[in-house]
Amino acid sequence: MDHVLAEFSGYIAADELYDGPFCVLSIVDNHHFHRLIYEVLDHDPTQDDIRRFLGRFKRHLDTRGLTLVGITTDGSSLYPDPIVRVFGHGVKHQLCEFHVLQEITRSVLKAVTHTRKRLKARKIPCGRGRPRSRKARSIARKNKRLQQRIKELFDHRHLFVKKKLTAKEKRLLRGITRGFPALRMLRSVMDQVYSLFDRRCRSETALEKLGRLRARVRRLEPRLHEALNKLFSPNLEKALTFLDDRLLPATSNAVERGNRRHRKMQRGIYRVRTQDHISQRIALDLYRDLNLHEAQRTIQTLHAARGRQYRKVG
Repeated sequence: MDHVLAEFSGYIAADELYDGPFCVLSIVDNHHFHRLIYEVLDHDPTQDDIRRFLGRFKRHLDTRGLTLVGITTDGSSLYPDPIVRVFGHGVKHQLCEFHVLQEITRSVLKAVTHTRKRLKARKIPCGRGRPRSRKARSIARKNKRLQQRIKELFDHRHLFVKKKLTAKEKRLLRGITRGFPALRMLRSVMDQVYSLFDRRCRSETALEKLGRLRARVRRLEPRLHEALNKLFSPNLEKALTFLDDRLLPATSNAVERGNRRHRKMQRGIYRVRTQDHISQRIALDLYRDLNLHEAQRTIQTLHAARGRQYRKVG
């Protein structure tokens, strides 16, 4: 703890990782990517567990005279109340931008899926085999055109949520949305959503833009309004906190990296699942990080010696 808190940035990321019947609570320095503290629970966490966990971390900070400036979490309801109770209202609480955008993009892609289903419902049933009559050939051509539109919307559905489109992608999007003004409106809304997270503006400006965006969505037809209901979540407003602090990270990628590393470690040992074993595995990983500089120095020395040996042989 003395080693990692010696260069404490004041900004942390907190998250929980579910590993079978156990849950790993972690706090990571959001600038230096050091895991600061962890705890392995044998049950799903509650707000009381989070409060005790944060309180334990706060005692480490108080002992060393350190202050927490900001904390980044995902959209879980486990954290807001314990953060206020442990650290007070002076600590900035940022919701992960990635998780908030993920919910919105899922809603947009779901609306595109509904459009494809409506197109599929417009197809006229016809018999098997080659169409013989003029009417049957007309129905077959219409069904073929509808199937082509359905395929285009499926193959290029990522264009509705991609952050930046090239000129070629914009032309392609205009082609596949021809006759579907609602889909073009979804793409326009996504452009406005991405503009909210521009660090060149402050949260006050972003909230004004969000207010205008919400007023625009309210004027849309009920089906689109329902698809974009995530824009009215208070989580979106809390995800804009980082705009007022240049040092506050917008995402919880630091702790997510630690979680991915833990899953990779556990990949080959799924038969061993005990609370003590998981805790020991994380402690071993922390010990590895503690001696990382010495390990890198050893590797560099070996590489230099091997290079000299090769030069002598040559």
